[in-house]
Amino acid sequence: MQLPASFIAQTCPLLGQKAFDSLVEALLQEPPVSIRLNRRRTLPESEILQAPVPWCADGYYIADRPTFTFDPLFHAGCYYVQEASSMFVEQALRKYVDRPVVMLDLCAAPGGKSTHARSLLPEGSLLVANEVIRNRSQILAENLTKWGHPDVVVTNNDPADFAGLGTFFDVILTDVPCSGEGMFRKDPVAIDEWSPENVDVCWQRQRRILTDIWPCLRPGGLLIYSTCTYNIKEDEENVRWMQQEFGAEPLPVDIPAEWGITGSLLSASNDSVADNASDTELPVYRFLPHRTRGEGFFLAVLRKPETAETDEPYYASTSRKPSKKNGAKSAPPVSKEALSTACQWLLAPDAFDLQAEGTLITAIPHEHTDRVTALRQSLRVIQAGVELAEVKGKDLIPAHALAMSQSLRRECFPTEEIAYEQAIAYLRKESIVLSADAPRGYVLLTYRDIPLGFVKNIGNRANNLYPQEWRIRSGYLPEKLLLY
Repeated sequence: MQLPASFIAQTCPLLGQKAFDSLVEALLQEPPVSIRLNRRRTLPESEILQAPVPWCADGYYIADRPTFTFDPLFHAGCYYVQEASSMFVEQALRKYVDRPVVMLDLCAAPGGKSTHARSLLPEGSLLVANEVIRNRSQILAENLTKWGHPDVVVTNNDPADFAGLGTFFDVILTDVPCSGEGMFRKDPVAIDEWSPENVDVCWQRQRRILTDIWPCLRPGGLLIYSTCTYNIKEDEENVRWMQQEFGAEPLPVDIPAEWGITGSLLSASNDSVADNASDTELPVYRFLPHRTRGEGFFLAVLRKPETAETDEPYYASTSRKPSKKNGAKSAPPVSKEALSTACQWLLAPDAFDLQAEGTLITAIPHEHTDRVTALRQSLRVIQAGVELAEVKGKDLIPAHALAMSQSLRRECFPTEEIAYEQAIAYLRKESIVLSADAPRGYVLLTYRDIPLGFVKNIGNRANNLYPQEWRIRSGYLPEKLLLY
């Protein structure tokens, strides 16, 4: 690994020579592989789970890296492949969020922290996961759909677009775009793209993002700031700037010394980095690969002053016309019979409002209907709640999102358990032949009793309803396949 000379000149004085040498040695090692389990799925036991991630209740290191693409349980949302250090967000949420909230994950793709946050938030919370880049927002939507929680909205907007919502959010996570120094071991491209000039571009962009989104946080609300980089310009100096600019109060997170998490480099001497985050004046949390089992990561939790000026949260009146980009498509109205049938596919149908947009039927949790309406009127919403079905003529086609949802009433559909080879064929969107006694019509396929998706069985074959854009494209079937 050839580190840029300017990176060495910048980082070595911050850490001290001994710690910097240890960092370089760690970067030459293979990066650890870690996953986070979806406890809302019933998972089989697995011997490959090597050791728990100390700061994440559902996080595990695994011995080596299987080919996750060819594990049906990965596609069924049973676990998420996530870098271990970034799972530390859990500690901030567990300490400071103990009631239902409206949370925004502002820079959310591909969805690791969003799926994690949705697992941790108290029931009754709403998570809004946003991504500014269009194609990455689709990946974000896919991963949140597979995770299966109904109280989620996915948006595709610039941070400045949120201004019209007022103080809409109780918690905002800003995992901001950064220079990526913490990814040097995993991504050689990050080394090639690094430069002092790019660091300057990044910290200035980060401050613009924070300036745009800070007014959307309610007084007393929490902003979780994180990067995957080492330099103090993008880390401690931005936290100090938020203190001075916004009156933000940095908050401590309780951590055991044995986790090896370090603290602020602003308070450390030039000889060595602070031994533990609790040893520093500024409560920030750094993950360094020679001290923690993971990649480089930085996190700070800040509270907005209770006395901050505020606009009331914006909940749109039902009389306001939706913007053209979020308006209903021109299509025949969905019948009451179709809405009634789709509603019964939910475990708790009375907990949802059903909405029809064109020929699509979506279920929105009652308690969030007004919020979702406000979001649709101000933002580009990719998806909200649970997509239940599409109406095509007299046919009501169950949506793949319904198969993935924790709100699915499984007994509404006949179920067919399939073997591994059939599961891979299904995920490749190939034709499937079911057993001779399988019922005709829409059938829910399961793999190891976990829902995988729908087919329409017509007898001699079953039409594959797996989303075309999600299909496995590789024809190669590697030897090292399964996590479970």
